[in-house]
Amino acid sequence: MKLLRYGKTGEEKWGVLDANGQVRALEDVLGHVTGEVLSPDWLAQLQKIDPNTLPDLKVTPQIGPAIPRPLNFVCIGLNYADHAAETGGKLPKEPILFLKSLSAFSGPYDDIVIPPGSLKTDWEVELGVVIGTKASRVSEAEALDYVAGYTAVNDVSEREYQTQRGGTWDKGKGCDSFGPVGPYLVTKDEVPDPQNLALWTEVDGVRMQDGTTANMIFGVKNLVSYVSQFITLYPGDIIATGTPAGVGMGKKPEPVYLRPGQSLRLGVQGLGEQVCKTVGG
Repeated sequence: MKLLRYGKTGEEKWGVLDANGQVRALEDVLGHVTGEVLSPDWLAQLQKIDPNTLPDLKVTPQIGPAIPRPLNFVCIGLNYADHAAETGGKLPKEPILFLKSLSAFSGPYDDIVIPPGSLKTDWEVELGVVIGTKASRVSEAEALDYVAGYTAVNDVSEREYQTQRGGTWDKGKGCDSFGPVGPYLVTKDEVPDPQNLALWTEVDGVRMQDGTTANMIFGVKNLVSYVSQFITLYPGDIIATGTPAGVGMGKKPEPVYLRPGQSLRLGVQGLGEQVCKTVGG
């Protein structure tokens, strides 16, 4: 099942994508669906509903982030060996965790705002893991029981802020619009193996990233378990699992960064594509 959120920014409603790619409204039936949003029981009830019986939104609506604003937006750094190599980073012995500001949380078709004076704004396509059940200190063996599904994430990063402004990554990761999420939340039953998904980024039609989640250093099960040892995860929280090689800072002979007026297209296999424009802040 492919869930999405549509409507004016801040007023989004739940919808579902039918077999023909049409958005169907869920609002009228949600009053009869019990349990916490994104919990296994909540999702199981939704999956019993025939999308063809739901209102068809004849006009393509504004699509927002695939989930409501989370409590925790957790990111994993240097989780692909090829990306670590291109940035000159050492392979981590344990997952590198950082939190993305919730003011960065945005939709899959929203503009990416390059901060005033920024010269090193970069892209990072990532598989996002969406939590469905509160998770605290869970084992790796049971980790996927706490996952509702998966989504595409762009961990937009300002590299000067990240690496040259005092040694904390958060400065370069949390700018407004730096966390596009979506377009879909795809339930985990449709993603039998999250470690076998292609993911890519194109800038102005040029393929920059072309990777696979098979190359993660730490896989999804490990990450959900590991993060939950330090941070209690709640339904709707996101773990962005790292990016493959091909980011702007790793380009040779010179890095390539975003500037206003460009188009980004990125996606994760089976999870849909994001299309964003860059604008000046």
